[in-house]
Amino acid sequence: MSITRSRFRELLGFEEPAMRLLSRRQEAAEGYAVEHLRLLLGETEVRGILTRPAHEAGRLPAILYGHSHGGGYAIGARELLDGRDYLLDPPGPALARAGYVTLCIDMPVFGERATVSEGAAAKALLWHGESLFGRMLCDHAAALSYLAGREDVDPARIGAFGISMGCLLSYWLAALDRRIAAVAHLCCFADFRTLIETGAHDGHGIYLSVPGLLREADAGAIAALIAPRPQLICVGEADRLTPPAAVARAMEALRPAYAEAPGRLEFLGAPGVGHRETPEMRAAVLAFFARHLRR
Repeated sequence: MSITRSRFRELLGFEEPAMRLLSRRQEAAEGYAVEHLRLLLGETEVRGILTRPAHEAGRLPAILYGHSHGGGYAIGARELLDGRDYLLDPPGPALARAGYVTLCIDMPVFGERATVSEGAAAKALLWHGESLFGRMLCDHAAALSYLAGREDVDPARIGAFGISMGCLLSYWLAALDRRIAAVAHLCCFADFRTLIETGAHDGHGIYLSVPGLLREADAGAIAALIAPRPQLICVGEADRLTPPAAVARAMEALRPAYAEAPGRLEFLGAPGVGHRETPEMRAAVLAFFARHLRR
């Protein structure tokens, strides 16, 4: 099974909205700086949080961070600074100290945009033949455009990273948008058909329901659109969202896309680990981005 990038865009109703900066408030932290952004996304004001190195100048490599779900509707972009219980520590400060400008915005129904429930938002869109995740990806692409246009960012060295829902945001957007030079994603790469066969698909929120997707593509085919750009996949083998059979099936579909660039596809499976980041995963992510973005 394969799908073209243009057809994938059609299925998602992918159309990037305009985004511009309204205001920016800066604050210093230990070893890094934080910017609290107000961004106008179409006609909607959206919160963005950005971390960057405190003392590096020039155009720097950057990371577009997709925040997770985990039922934390009130958290959203604050995950960059506050972390989550399944993350080792907040990713924003860690990435800034490693030399990256990192941006995260509130996705629809999260953070300051949690004015309507996930179910209500998803159902309204599904009735129109659209999906909440398609809308999220459009907003994530707008954030990518803002990040690429900053004077302190090298637009040729932007990576994407996230865990759980942020994993899906990261590798699906990398499949859609070639501006993402490298992508690392944690704890959500699995074949959806296999999840359905076992009932594990019910662990995902309704936000991920994309009408007609499985008639044309599954996880492996989507991730294959990223090739030959570098891709790091990390999963816990005891995670209900990444059971070994579903991961194996997705990897089987993905590997042929990297046949001519095998070193650019990396995989880390963690035996006995559930839905969480491990020290080995964090080390692999930092080493991966250092190889591909810190040139």
